[in-house]
Amino acid sequence: MSINLFSLKGRTALVTGGCQGLGLEFARALASAGANVAITSRDVEKAESAALVLSSQYETNITGHAVDVLDAGQINGLVDDVISEHGSIDILINNAGVNVRKPLLEYDEESWDLVQGTNLKAPFLVAKAVAPHMIKQRYGRIINLASMLGMVGLAERSAYCSSKGGLIQLTKVMALEWAEYNITANAICPGPFATELNQVVINNPEANQFFMDHLPIKRWGKPDELAGLIIYLASEASSFMTGSSIVIDGGWTVE
Repeated sequence: MSINLFSLKGRTALVTGGCQGLGLEFARALASAGANVAITSRDVEKAESAALVLSSQYETNITGHAVDVLDAGQINGLVDDVISEHGSIDILINNAGVNVRKPLLEYDEESWDLVQGTNLKAPFLVAKAVAPHMIKQRYGRIINLASMLGMVGLAERSAYCSSKGGLIQLTKVMALEWAEYNITANAICPGPFATELNQVVINNPEANQFFMDHLPIKRWGKPDELAGLIIYLASEASSFMTGSSIVIDGGWTVE
């Protein structure tokens, strides 16, 4: 297989929540493969700062944008701005996410709505705004960041598990409805990766040991270990793959 199948030169990617953690790693991977990248955050300074850092490392057009992914009006404005700046949106990475950890009987409605909104409603809103442009150009790659916890349960993660399970199902519907327009939709289901979001677990010896006991590889994943998968799903190499959910979890779900 030619390495050119993995080239993203001439493509533009939109990465929500792309200024830190896995989102920043995704943006870096896409830029390394030649893509122009628009990254978002609720904080415009963080988004622009991350874009500036990446621009110093790669010879592609990388821009930062502010958006509240729960606001449909802001999302529509973002999509218009990115297309005006870059000419198209060929790849969408729905990465923005949040987690609130607490027992089910202690879970308050506000926290539930925040997690469900950010992890499930936002990908729906962003994809709905981007898809018409992909349909018009008859090309698109949609990659939703789900989780292994969309497939297996974990105590004190009720909202997170259910939101990621819903995102896996939403991905399948996107794949079915948009396949005829040469748009693919796939979900990535990471296990434990050492990101800012998981530092509260990593820094808790008892909680961290629980994770080690469930990981055959016996370590947390490194964010850059997702780079190859992102490039594959965003490129021509994955052109016959849609509606899939790919687990990359150090072996957690093997048991």
